[in-house]
Amino acid sequence: MKAATDFISFLAASFSRHRCFSSSPPSALSSSLPWISPLRLSKAALPKPDPPPEATTASVERKRKYISHESAINLIKRERDPQHALEIFNMVEEQNGFNHNCATYATILDKLARSKKFQAVDAVLLQMTYETCKFHEGIFLNLMKHFSKCSMHERVLEMFCTIQTVVREKPSLKAISTCLNLLVESKQIDLTQKFLLHLRKRLKFKPNTCIFNILVKHHCKNKDLELALQVVNEMKSSRISYPNLITYSTLMGGLCESGRLKEAIELFEEMVSKDQVLPDALTYNVLINGFCHAGKLDRARKILVFMRNNGCNPTIFNYSTLMNGFCKESRLLEAMEVFDEMKSFGLKPDTVSYTTLINCFCRAGKIDEATKLLEEMKERECRADTVTFNVLLGGLCREGRFEEALGMLEKLPRDGVYLNKASYRIVLNFLCQKGELSKAMELLFLMLGRRFLPHSLLQMSCWFALARLDWQLMQLQRCLDWWIWGLSQNLNHGFICWN
Repeated sequence: MKAATDFISFLAASFSRHRCFSSSPPSALSSSLPWISPLRLSKAALPKPDPPPEATTASVERKRKYISHESAINLIKRERDPQHALEIFNMVEEQNGFNHNCATYATILDKLARSKKFQAVDAVLLQMTYETCKFHEGIFLNLMKHFSKCSMHERVLEMFCTIQTVVREKPSLKAISTCLNLLVESKQIDLTQKFLLHLRKRLKFKPNTCIFNILVKHHCKNKDLELALQVVNEMKSSRISYPNLITYSTLMGGLCESGRLKEAIELFEEMVSKDQVLPDALTYNVLINGFCHAGKLDRARKILVFMRNNGCNPTIFNYSTLMNGFCKESRLLEAMEVFDEMKSFGLKPDTVSYTTLINCFCRAGKIDEATKLLEEMKERECRADTVTFNVLLGGLCREGRFEEALGMLEKLPRDGVYLNKASYRIVLNFLCQKGELSKAMELLFLMLGRRFLPHSLLQMSCWFALARLDWQLMQLQRCLDWWIWGLSQNLNHGFICWN
């Protein structure tokens, strides 16, 4: 018994020596010793890997804090606060080896201009004059548009003059046309003349067709058609700025708007016969629209036939213009004929075409026909927009079909159709006018539940004047309390649609 015990002790000691000191491969051990589960092995006995070399604190900090130009641009774009965006712009410049380029300057200037921080814009522009990097004039074209939107028209001209100083190149034709177009659209006649004088004296610039076209548009908008004709005649005397299709179309549009249809047709014939400029669908549409506005719809229809016979296929735009003219004159049958003709030539009516006809049917009191057109839109996979539904809601209310209108307001949002505040207010106004107070209260509850508010407290007071029964007055008071509560709870959270 003692011999057996000594033998077992000897085996255990031998295994222990093999586990701790033996350099034999696993196969040798497994052949000479019984298998033992690795779960029994002590973790302390497992060899520890060598630790990685420690990085210095300076290198880690440099890798973590360095911001590239692309990252700086993204940070500035995502920042909503313009002050914080400017702080980011200044912070990245303090990095070793970092210098702002054209892209970072363009990003911060766009951010500041959108937020109307023009004093900060001036400071950044001043800093740009000390930079050595290459700038592009696109920065200043963007600033021109922002200044024009804010009615700072003199700054538009100032930005144009700054191009040559900062970019160190003469402004391109695109810069000239952009500045001139912004001044013309804003009807800044004095600044426009000052700008043209600057082009001739300082830049020795000779206007081309694009520049002349902007001037023609300017005069047509101001009803100065004689000046517009003078500009066109000056273009004809020049070799580098001869009138093109845009020139003639703009001038014809001005003549049509002034009711000078005969002169517009004569100009059209001159364009085709003398100058051999072929009209396109937009040019024909100028004439169609002009005759429609003048009430000469039969002549407008003949122009549509003429353009097809002369190899210019009418577009949906041409047919929609003619349909709109017939609808305004309440000539529903002719409008439907144009609509059917458009489909017969393989053109797929768009949302505008359908909405024009639906509005015509609604104005004529033919709501069922308008509803059928809406169903046809769904079958043809033509998506109706908010304007389409608002037109139909107004038509239903004019015919006193309030239940159907309320049903549409209740159902459409659940079907994924977007309705705006005008959708609800159209029905609400008709209900108030007809004294349908109970239905008006139902709609008011629906509006408040969907975060829409009525026009004002004045409209609410009108409802109180219409209320004659106590229970109606109580219900209206509840609606008013709910409305005020909703205003106080949600006005600061961006949920309220307010006029």
